[in-house]
Parts: sequence; structure tokens; C-alpha cells
Amino acid sequence: MDQAVDKQTIAAAATPLSESEKNAIIGGVLLSMLLAALDQTIVAPAMPTIGRSLGHAEYLPWIVTGYLLTATAVAPLYGKISDVYGRRPTVYAAILIFLAGSLVSALAPNMFVLVLGRAIQGAGGGGLFALTQTVVGDLVPPRERARYAAWFSGTWAVASVAGPLLGGTFAQHLHWSLIFWINIPLGFLAMAIINKPLKKLPVAAKNHSIDGVGALLLIVATALLLLALNWGGSAYPWISPEIIGVLACSAVFWSAFALRLMRAAEPLISLEVLGNPIVLAGTMSMFLFQASSVGLAVYLPVYLQSILGLTASQSGIAMLGLLLGTVGGAASSGRLIPRFTHYKRIAMTGVIFASLCMGLLAFVAGHASLIVVEVLTICIGLGTGTTFPVTTVSVQNAVDRIHLGVATGVLTFLRSLGSALGVAILGAVALGYGLPLAGEGVQMAGHVASVQPFVMIFLVAAATLVLGLITLTLMPEKELRGHVDNPAPILAE
Repeated sequence: MDQAVDKQTIAAAATPLSESEKNAIIGGVLLSMLLAALDQTIVAPAMPTIGRSLGHAEYLPWIVTGYLLTATAVAPLYGKISDVYGRRPTVYAAILIFLAGSLVSALAPNMFVLVLGRAIQGAGGGGLFALTQTVVGDLVPPRERARYAAWFSGTWAVASVAGPLLGGTFAQHLHWSLIFWINIPLGFLAMAIINKPLKKLPVAAKNHSIDGVGALLLIVATALLLLALNWGGSAYPWISPEIIGVLACSAVFWSAFALRLMRAAEPLISLEVLGNPIVLAGTMSMFLFQASSVGLAVYLPVYLQSILGLTASQSGIAMLGLLLGTVGGAASSGRLIPRFTHYKRIAMTGVIFASLCMGLLAFVAGHASLIVVEVLTICIGLGTGTTFPVTTVSVQNAVDRIHLGVATGVLTFLRSLGSALGVAILGAVALGYGLPLAGEGVQMAGHVASVQPFVMIFLVAAATLVLGLITLTLMPEKELRGHVDNPAPILAE
């Protein structure tokens, strides 16, 4: 580590953060993360109203796709920028970009401007996802960091539940633009909360630079891949020339990005980070776990409506079991990690339990009662929830501080990419068995869909969990840095 970095570290040690300042920072960045997470869920219920108001309803899917494309593509870039220029200016930039996108969206006179605003929002929101976990990584050592996992999971759970409720309420009773106006005061509140304490966080790698060419190649490659995943099976058949062409173009840009990583003087993502076996296995297992979890969350309401006969609002309430189970699993895992020497076993046990429950759900899908389905989905959430603290803490613990932002950005990137891939894979399964894609509506009066598509969807989700378990098993364990109030571990052997 060079002299500049040493001076920054000494300066940080000379002005330590108090507990109240740490809590203020965590509260502020979690509020920022909540805004970004809400904007992934709040728009869907209002889309019919927006279509009637702005016209060009055929472009409505781009309101969601535009946000997803930019949010996923920029996550690794924000991690590198924050490592070079510091967390405070990077967090501020992400919030301001997000708010600028919110303003453009709220004032949009037509559908095309709204899509542009959503893309700008995503360019800020993607940074907030990565930076929130990076900032927490700066504040507390890995051994204690897992305790905050429930806060992250709780934030996502709140966004998953509150987003559709707020979006529907604003669109039906007030005006759809409030979906975006509400971000402005909350965003400035978050900036005010974190302004002073964030100044005390040191810059990890001040004398380094950003590889602009590598960043551009990564963004284009990711955008093309996500376009193929979003269009495949819906706008175009999977084997159509359009999808194959987009995938081929994406492969070309991914190849160019890989070549750039090997040849650049200072690549966007350090080869030291990518070559770390813990980072590699941890991010890939997160990718697979997220693909299974999000895919299930998308198609479970379809199952509840078409097989069990629930209404849309009732299925939304029934989804609380899965969400609360996930939060509970993450909270339990976060509390247990500091007390286990072999902390990886916590997630492995959780995934095995979730896989068995997912398989059982597939077995009873045709004749299960709502209570049985609810119990099984709670158990699935408990099991998969244990994976998020373990993978996050393992990846962050595996790298030096100067690479913390990059490693967390890569983890966030693959988590988002896993979400898109999971929905695409299960969508292909659904279409293969004659089930309409989620969002097109499968519940029709007097009609009950065949259970076979859902059996296969649940089995594929279970198989994806098993693949994630295999990847997690291959991940090496490294002793966690830091201390706890009661450091005596259990299960030391």
C-alpha cells in the first residue's frame, strides 16, 4: 500500500466514528437503498394508468427494462469509482443521478421521455445498491458485519410490499407522477443524514484511475445480455434471429471486455479480485441463489391465483410468508456467523433445507392447501435467507480495503444479473408448458390452469438452488477479521 493510502488510514484512525455517527450513516444509506429498491416495484401497478395518460402503451415494458438495464450495468463501475475517489462523493453522485432521473420521469410529457428518465434513475439506483453494502463494509469489520444483514433484507422486503401498494394507490387515487416526486425529499433527507459522518471515511486508493474503455465495454455487454433475457420468449422466440443476434453481439463485447481486463494498465475490475477463489465462488453462488429466489417470487403469485384461486390482492398478502421468511433467515444467519468458525455451514444447511422444501412444494403443488403452501414458502425463505449474509461477508472479507468497492460491486452486479436470468429461465419453462408469462395474466373466470407448468417451475428453482449449493461448497473459508463482544466460537471443529 502506498504512502498516500497509509496517510488516509492514519487520518481515519485519528478521527474514529462514534456509534451514533455509524448508525446515522447506515440509516442514511439504507434510506437511499430503499428508494432504489422501491423504484423496481412501485411502477408496475401504475403502468396501465401511465399508458392511458402518455400513450404509446406498447413501450410500457421499457419503463421497467430501462431501469433494470442501467442499474445492473453500472454496479461494478460504482464500486471502482468509490475505491478511487471515496465513498461520500460517489454516494452523493449516485443519489443526485437517481433524483435527476426521478425529476425527468415525474415531468415526462410522453412515454419516450419517461423511459429516458427511468434509465437515468437506474444509473443512480444501481450505484446505491452496491455502495450501501460497501459503506457498511467500511464501518464494521467482517465478523460484526453479518449482523446488519437483516437490515438489508428488511429493506428489500419493505420495498417488495410497499412498492406495489404505493404505486397502485398513487395511480388510482392521486397521480402517477407522485411515484417519482416522492423520491426528491427522501433523497435529500438521506444526503443530509450522511453528509457530516461520511466525511470521516478515508479514500482507499486515491492515486488510482478509472478505465473508461473497460467501463463502456462492460455497460454495452451487460445491456445487450439483459435485452436478450427480457425479449426472449416474449417479444421474440428464443431461437429467433433477433435474440441470437443480440446474444452474439453481447458475447463479442464480453470478449472485448475480458481482453481489456488482461491488457489494461489498471483494469476496471482487478484481476486479483476476479482471481480470488472466495470472490469467484461467492459471487457465482449468489448469482444462482438470486436466480432461484426471484424466479420463485415472480411465479408464486401466478400459482396462487391460477391453481389456488386467490385474487391478486390475496396473493400479494400470501407472498408475505416468503418475504418474512427471507428476512428471518438473513437475521438468524447474521447473528450466528460471528459465533461459528465454519460459518459457511450456516448457508449450506439453509440451502439444503430450502431445496427440500422447494422439491416438496413441487410434489404437492396439485393438491396442497393454502396453509401448506404458506408453510413451505416460509421455510424456503428461511433457508435461502441464510445465504445472503454468508456470501456478502465472505466476499468482502476475502479482499483488502482498497478492493472492497470493486468486490461488492461485482457481487451486486451478479445478484442483479441472476434476478434477470432466473425470471427468463422460469419464463421459458412456463412458455414451454403453455403457461403465459408472469404479468400477462393467467387467471380467467371459470378456468384453472394446469399444475404441470408450476411443478416444473418449482423443480427448476430447486435445481438452481442445488447448483448454488455446489458452488458454495467449493468456496474456501477465510477467518473473519474483527471482533465481537463474545468472541468464543462454537462448532470450532
